[in-house]
Parts: sequence; structure tokens; C-alpha cells
Amino acid sequence: MALSLGSMALAGLEARRLTHEARSAANIAASEASDQAQQAEQAEQSSVTRVLEAVKGEELQLGGKATTVVRQILNWCDDHARDLPWRRLDATPWAIMVSEFMLQQTPVERVRGPWRAWLERWPTPASLAAAPPGDAVRAWGRLGYPRRALRLHQAARMITDDFDGQVPEDRDSLLRLPGVGSYTAAAIRSFAYGRREIVLDTNVRRVLARVAFGVAFPASAATIQERVVAEQLAPRHPGRAARWAVASMELGALVCRARNPLCDACPVADLCAWRQAGNPSWVGAPRRGQAYAGTDRQCRGALLAVLRSSPDPVEDHQLAATWQDVAQRKRALASLVEDGLVVATGSTWSLPS
Repeated sequence: MALSLGSMALAGLEARRLTHEARSAANIAASEASDQAQQAEQAEQSSVTRVLEAVKGEELQLGGKATTVVRQILNWCDDHARDLPWRRLDATPWAIMVSEFMLQQTPVERVRGPWRAWLERWPTPASLAAAPPGDAVRAWGRLGYPRRALRLHQAARMITDDFDGQVPEDRDSLLRLPGVGSYTAAAIRSFAYGRREIVLDTNVRRVLARVAFGVAFPASAATIQERVVAEQLAPRHPGRAARWAVASMELGALVCRARNPLCDACPVADLCAWRQAGNPSWVGAPRRGQAYAGTDRQCRGALLAVLRSSPDPVEDHQLAATWQDVAQRKRALASLVEDGLVVATGSTWSLPS
């Protein structure tokens, strides 16, 4: 029987895990970072343990329901997961890392094309590291938050110089890379190396909020209680936990959506606390979308668009024609210079070389 796209993508996680577990314990140990980072992680785990002990018997304890929730969502994902190129069997750790940078606060469909073009141009960290940082900013195009392009370029140089051109597998080494925080490190370890990680993106947090807590949306920032529930749900076996990370993310993106959730199509509708409570409306702090029109962020984007489109340095009058508000234009331009995205070259402006 032919495997579905979801099955192939999830199976790839297990294959990568088995491949990389063959690395020697000595090499893994040698790449572990400072004792301070380890102590911080141990402190967090201790906090989670204390909460678990404090809430035994309360709603956070999913009990036997956790196993059923995981099984049914995994089965659903086998048949319904999107065919995302960075989840395929042949996706390298570098390709997965690039996708994680691009997907930060950016919808999947906006990322597909730029991701493919990026990997065709820079298929390895070394190839990107050899290019000027301005090329990375230019290739970033209209993905938004262009500092991500600079951070990815900086990370590529560090990977090339410090990690023999290979995206590191251990958490502490990943956290040393520019632009890699706790979420991105967990995502890379899970999706690229099949490790057991708690991957809490917006979609996953929304699934947890509804299934476990019975509320429409999670809090603005992740809580210890969310981490506790995520730990309960994540299977102990690394390969299965990596599959769960993909499956719970897909469910949140496709079914348990922020607007107009498809509860009738949900594989765990009968186990969902929010559904059982009658889908109560959100009663927390007002949820506001980010404004864009007329903001400094829009102004920065307009100025960068001029610089990206020009092979030569740009003069002040060219930037002035792009944005009429002089004070805002100067403020936005100064912030671009401060971020390293724009360089002053005499009386003209250019992307970093």
C-alpha cells in the first residue's frame, strides 16, 4: 500500500533520528555547551516537576486521555499532513533550519517559493557564508522582518567556522547560533534529528489551550502549565515524539484554526475540553493584530525595497521619493543602519557588503 504524504514526512523524522544516533557519545559530549546553560535547563525541568506534583488530580492531568489524544492526532496526520518540502525525507538539517527562520511570523504559503529559491542558491551553510550579507537581505525579498536574513547569514558563518559546515544537533550548540532561540533549537532538533523536544509554536499552543484547558486561545506567553501539558502529551520515544510535534502543529494550522475552527473535522473533538464546554468565547486580554499601514515597519520595508532593487548605492532623493514623511523616514533609516541592514557609503546608502 502506498504511503501517504503525511506518513512519508513523519517517517523521515525517524529515519534521520536513527542515522544521527549512530554518532558516538564522545562526539556528542564534546559538543555540549556551558554548565550554566545546563543548570538553567535543569531548573526549568525542576519547575515543571513541581507543577506536576502540585496539580495531580486537577484538569492539567490528562491521564489516560493523553495517550488517546496523541494516537488519534497522529493517525489523522498520516492522511492529512500538508506536503511541505522541508518535511520531506530528503530535507537536510540546513534546509529545515532555513525554513524555521523563514516561518517565524510568516505564513507557510509565503515561504514556499523563497525557501526553494534560497536552497537552490545556497544549498549549504558554507555557500551562504561565502556570500555578502547584503545578498542574503536582497534574497529575503518581501518575507518581512529582514533581520532574520542577517541572523541566518551570521549563523551560516558560525556553522561553517565552528561546526565543520554541519548544523549542530545538540541544544546548547544550536543556542549559540545567531537567531536561534529555545523554540528554533527545539524545532531543529525535532524535525531535523528526530529528537524528543517540546515544540510550542502558536498552532500547538492553541491546540493545547482548547483540548486541555477548555479555552479558545492560550495566554500571550507560554506558561509553566502549558509546558506541563506538553510534557504529558509528548511520547517518550524520540521518533514518536518528533512525529507528534509535526502532527500537533498540522492540526492547529489546518483544523484547530484561530478563526473558524473545523471542529467537525477534528480527530479529538470528543476529547476536547473547549468543545465539551460549548466552545466558549475568549475572555482574556483583547487579542489585537499587528498594525502595519503607516508604521515605521512599513517605512523600513519601503526603504529596503529601493535598496534591494538597485545594484548601486542609493541617494537620499531616491529614498525621499519612496516615503514622504521626512521625520519617519529618517527614523526608519537610522534603525536600519543600527540593525546592520543598511550601510552609509558617503552620501549614499547600500545593503551590507
